[in-house]
Amino acid sequence: MIRIKNYSVYAVALLLLQSTLVAADTNLSTTQQATEHLNQAAPKILNLDDAVALAVSDNLGLAAMQARTNALAQIPSQVGTLPDPTLSLNALNFPTNTFSRSQEAMTQTQVGIGLTLPYPGKLGLRAQVANMKAQAAKHNVAEQRLILIRNVRSVWWSLFYLDRALTVVQQNQALLRQLNTVAESKYKTGQGTQSDVLLAQVELSKLLDMEITLKASRRSQEVMLNTLLGRNVGMKTTLPSGALEELPLAPDSTMLIKLSQENRPLLDMQRNMLEAARVQTQLAKKDYYPDFKLGAAYGFRSGNNLDGSARADFASFKLSMNLPIFTSSRQDKAVAQRQAEMQKENYALQDAAIQVAAEIERAISDYQAAREQASLFKTGIIPQAQQTTAAMLTAYQVSKVDFLNLVRAQITLYNYQTQYWKALSAAWQAWARLEAAVGTTIPTSKSVTDKAHSHE
Repeated sequence: MIRIKNYSVYAVALLLLQSTLVAADTNLSTTQQATEHLNQAAPKILNLDDAVALAVSDNLGLAAMQARTNALAQIPSQVGTLPDPTLSLNALNFPTNTFSRSQEAMTQTQVGIGLTLPYPGKLGLRAQVANMKAQAAKHNVAEQRLILIRNVRSVWWSLFYLDRALTVVQQNQALLRQLNTVAESKYKTGQGTQSDVLLAQVELSKLLDMEITLKASRRSQEVMLNTLLGRNVGMKTTLPSGALEELPLAPDSTMLIKLSQENRPLLDMQRNMLEAARVQTQLAKKDYYPDFKLGAAYGFRSGNNLDGSARADFASFKLSMNLPIFTSSRQDKAVAQRQAEMQKENYALQDAAIQVAAEIERAISDYQAAREQASLFKTGIIPQAQQTTAAMLTAYQVSKVDFLNLVRAQITLYNYQTQYWKALSAAWQAWARLEAAVGTTIPTSKSVTDKAHSHE
């Protein structure tokens, strides 16, 4: 009778533990439903789309690049316009003994105007070069926007994983506290050992240490996300209690590489830079021809001629040009320089295309691996581990399984649950890298298996 009475002390605790395990099973896809009432009083929840919108509108680095692009857009019309004419006011041939305007016949005050005329075609080519560079800067802003969105999504999913890991850790702390209560009850009644109690305490301490580590990592990621969003780094960030768990099928890399050729701003930027280098080569060849300067002046004279008639005013006209005679050391070298720069930009474009293709292949590989891992954990490993843990718990009640194996089973289940959320987050991070590499949103297709097992 004493044995039955003592057994009931920890049997109640084990029943509570079993009910907690059932709750943990449901928690895999709807972990946060139990805390939904707390979210109503919590700070505004930052979902992924809102985070991306905030980053695009408020990120200071992106705003600085946009301002630079706006500045470059003002250059083409400047360099494509004729130089301003020059106005000259001259005093010519004044006698130094009297500085009289009428003493000498050649003394005059003169007003003139001059104009520089670049060789035909130069202004248009200069405007084209500036326009190509402005377009390249515009595409660079779009490229940086893609990178920013990719980084925001990556950090957001890191935060989401850490939140889920913390939830799992805290749930397992509660489980281990219950197991510790059971172990202590059995130890007091002589049916357990002190080592069981110590083991439960050690594992609980490990989970407390893990919670500290996860909270520190979360804070670091929170600061990083706030930085990307252009807001106070000390601001607290609350993420949704759930997220999309349906992972699309991995798309075909050949299709995505072709799509990137049309949509990736990096490639458009390199094409603009190549075109700018080509036009600069044409402009360098124009320097073999002279630029012209036109001028006209009107000179006012005072005084009379020897016959008593008034002195006539003077009109002057001027045409000058530079003479490109040092072509071997100047123009030839300039053309060779521009041709080398054009070759460099061509190589840069080819290299960028290869790098984009490599980014796509790596992202698809990472996504596929993470997707398969998440599916394996969700539909296979975790349910099996939950069944194993529940079976061991039942066996432990009748002393058919020792405490060490029960604790190991529970810790293993905790690890699998954490790895599932990590794999899910890694998959969406890889998807974010994939869309950034392609340069546009990727059409998705859902698998039947994913739909069947989502939100179980």
